[in-house]
Amino acid sequence: MGTQEFIPRSLQNSLEKASFTWQTPSNIALVKYWGKTDPQLPKNASISFALSQSHTITTIDFKKVDKVETPTFELFFEGKKKDDFKPKIAKFFERILEYCPYLLNYEMVINSENSFPHSSGIASSASGMSAIAMCLMNLENELSKSTLSDEFLNKKASFLARLGSGSASRSIEGPLVVWGLHEEIEGSSDLYGVKFPFQVASIFENYQDTILLVDKGEKQVSSTVGHNLMHNHPFAEQRFQQANDNLSKITRCLKEGNIDEFISLVESEALSLHAMMLTSNPYFILMKPNTLEIINAIWNYREETGSKVCFTLDAGANVHMLYPENEKESVLQFAENQLSKYCQKNQYICDSVGLGAKKL
Repeated sequence: MGTQEFIPRSLQNSLEKASFTWQTPSNIALVKYWGKTDPQLPKNASISFALSQSHTITTIDFKKVDKVETPTFELFFEGKKKDDFKPKIAKFFERILEYCPYLLNYEMVINSENSFPHSSGIASSASGMSAIAMCLMNLENELSKSTLSDEFLNKKASFLARLGSGSASRSIEGPLVVWGLHEEIEGSSDLYGVKFPFQVASIFENYQDTILLVDKGEKQVSSTVGHNLMHNHPFAEQRFQQANDNLSKITRCLKEGNIDEFISLVESEALSLHAMMLTSNPYFILMKPNTLEIINAIWNYREETGSKVCFTLDAGANVHMLYPENEKESVLQFAENQLSKYCQKNQYICDSVGLGAKKL
């Protein structure tokens, strides 16, 4: 499917007003994407777990107006007007206008809230942009007299969300989503995310993610800047190949239930991501001293107890601790007794793998 498929041909219905509310999840990548080309196309394939508790709820109220030149909207975040978020959303609307020309016929009021602290190192752009995309596709379906299939709605929503935030393409469906063309994943594409097409071993069902909030401040280096530093990175090509190879390996682990290799791959991916930052020009460090304290504590705990817990990191200081459901009680005790002291205000979030976007 090419981009032409996403340009609506005929929108026969007319709506004076409409309102849609969607809840979409954040996600945590197991194989990371770092490095892209315009417009938001990944240099390697990635795979992520959708989360169940860490989500964004967005309502968009649409009101028909005479055709305008650029999309018109007001933005409220957690009840307050958020003009500082508007440029990013405006750029997103500009990028998707070719695929959503009906935006010029509506005034929009966007109300959004997160179930987690903003800038807590959980991918809020992923859940935020995917929620907006689902609302837009709801409108498009109404304008198309409800003729669009669920498969197409999800695919186009992922395609649109990607143009706001690359990782948002993986926040439409769940539990596992692959984004980026990969020869072993049927239907995979750089343009949108697809559900992982294989049955996973039972140990990976309802997998747990405890998110240790080491640093809740804004990142010193934005993801966009970090991605751009991959253009002239001395290890970029090897990294892209490594990620695609790791996706092949992790696919086998998920199918066969090989949790020891899964742990090794997931932790290696997290450290490889940060190695790219350490060796960029200019270089930067997003981990904090307490990030390393937590990683070492997890390694010690695993060595002492035989636990199957592991860590991963996004482009930030916070640590996602991943583990099977049957270890939930013991790992949460470990988090409370030994790890919470490394978190800002002792805060951590208990989450698990989820199923993707939900209409409310």
